[in-house]
Amino acid sequence: TRMLPRPFWMMCTQIIMVVTFLLFATGLHSLIYVSTTLLGICYGVQFAVMIPTVSELFGLKDFGLMYNFMLMVNPIGAFFFSALLAGYVYDKEAERQNPGVLDPSNCFGPDCFRLTFYVCAMVCCCGTLICLVFIARIKPVYQMLYASGSFRHPRQQQLY
Repeated sequence: TRMLPRPFWMMCTQIIMVVTFLLFATGLHSLIYVSTTLLGICYGVQFAVMIPTVSELFGLKDFGLMYNFMLMVNPIGAFFFSALLAGYVYDKEAERQNPGVLDPSNCFGPDCFRLTFYVCAMVCCCGTLICLVFIARIKPVYQMLYASGSFRHPRQQQLY
């Protein structure tokens, strides 16, 4: 009853990441360092918590496959969000800022990536909802693991 499941911490980092991406979207120079630091910490916590969470949610039978899938998701997500989404949004904003130029390659200001940060914030909102599902799914596992107390400190037997 007192244990916080690991997906809860993932959910907390997702919420912080939503705020961080919205701070990036504002384009305020004074918030860049704080936002970058928060985002890096959240990614670190996510990766550290993700590995044991996957073993708790899906078991150890196919853990090697799940681990490799976790490792593949990062570069695939980076490709979709960085190369495809951010590149497309940047090019469209550069065209909007430089009308009539045949090859507009420069974009200035926070508008260049604002939509990209909004999309990333929405994806993190979806991740928060998925974490809620994981919390509900993993609760019976924690109750089963810790029903007789923790592994180090067994529950005290009441003497009658």
